[in-house]
Amino acid sequence: MDTFRTVLRKPPTADKDGPAGSASSVDAAWLALEAANDLGDDAAVAACRRVIDASLNGRSAAPSDLNLVQYYFS
Repeated sequence: MDTFRTVLRKPPTADKDGPAGSASSVDAAWLALEAANDLGDDAAVAACRRVIDASLNGRSAAPSDLNLVQYYFS
């Protein structure tokens, strides 16, 4: 099992279940969403929601949104 920081450092890639990004990216988006909500970071909240929404709808998330999620805690 990957640790949280390992998950965030992996580059976003499409997985077998859909084009929106790996399951790790979606999991990281949920974690970043929670932190961004706590911090009042509206731009990050919006980006996380777009990544999650894209995953749920089988679409590709924007690379800029995936990068924000990937490096949110760096």
